[in-house]
Amino acid sequence: MLWLTGGPGCSGLSSLVYEIGPLTFDYANSSGNFPKLELNSNSWTKVANIIFIDQPAGSGYSYAETSEAYNCNDTLSVTLSYEFLRKWLMDHPKYLKNPLYVGGDSYSGVFVALLTRKIYDGIEVGDKPRVNIKGYIQGNALTDRFIDFNGRVKYAYRIGLISDKIYQSTKANCNGNYVDVDPNNVLCLNDLQKVARCLKNIRRAHILEPWCDLPFVMSILQETPTNSQSIFPIAGPWCREKNYIYSYVWANDKAVQKALNIREGTALEWVRCNESMHYRGMKRTKSYVYDVESVIDDHRHLTSKSCRALIYSGDHDMVVPHLSTEEWIDNLKLPIADDWGPWFVDGQVAGYKVKYSQNDYELIYATVKGAGHTAPEYKPKQCLPMVDRWFSGYPL
Repeated sequence: MLWLTGGPGCSGLSSLVYEIGPLTFDYANSSGNFPKLELNSNSWTKVANIIFIDQPAGSGYSYAETSEAYNCNDTLSVTLSYEFLRKWLMDHPKYLKNPLYVGGDSYSGVFVALLTRKIYDGIEVGDKPRVNIKGYIQGNALTDRFIDFNGRVKYAYRIGLISDKIYQSTKANCNGNYVDVDPNNVLCLNDLQKVARCLKNIRRAHILEPWCDLPFVMSILQETPTNSQSIFPIAGPWCREKNYIYSYVWANDKAVQKALNIREGTALEWVRCNESMHYRGMKRTKSYVYDVESVIDDHRHLTSKSCRALIYSGDHDMVVPHLSTEEWIDNLKLPIADDWGPWFVDGQVAGYKVKYSQNDYELIYATVKGAGHTAPEYKPKQCLPMVDRWFSGYPL
């Protein structure tokens, strides 16, 4: 599996140590000024060979030799990923016969759909080497900017974060459109202010977890510890952003970079996500252009192929809510082969799933109960059996 991390501009190392890779940080036993690593007992590498990459240029340890080469967009990023994959397979021919899946979550939903389509189309025109593509995996993945972001208000209402009165008024005054708002529609704007006030201190990536002041947390890294001070364990109440500090300290260590063969002087500072590329509701940033608004048509194109898809959603995510994912899947108009019902891990409900099937195309959609934006980070014990069963062709 080729795993694409979101952002755009987030390092593949983030997916490796916080989500599905073989290593993670030992939060319980890390002390002093350098974190400890431990094996991830729920690593997806138990069921698949996984390639993690830093893409586009400027993500993680990746770099460009000219300022122009840092400039990228969705389409170019996918083209470069396709070029990388083909070169990698030519350099490692023993993997050519292995079934290949493209996977990713969050913003990489754009990349995964486009790249999977590009691989299938490449087979038809005779691109070499012939890639043994079988399907793709996506989690809480950006798919259609309007549907995904518009669904946040409905999700907030359904989950109890805004009242029925506020929701019904907002829905009526905004005509169900909370993204492309008419600046002269004062009633809609007033209602959206009420919604924003209700959601201000809710952590979007997982609505039940404590909200954290990220700049304050990151300031911990700027402090120079004395001999009597330590970074770990990090003082104060826990919030998930504190977990991310471990990767900054580890990945910026000179000995670590030397062991990983990072070319000295190329990555001046490793960051988990390059904010210069990060989506903030804009059409472009200084170095990145968001040139793809929707990949629903690409998913629709794949329904005509011999292809398997696993689409999962952490049901406590408000970045890309499960309601939005369910809406664009419904737009594919696929026949239901196995209707909505629970799936289990260790005898407990781990979420709900539905199976769609059309000719040689199959899509399984699953929610992960209690999970946030990057589901394996929040519910690793549930997500490993989910993906293992799916790879094996078993029911979830």
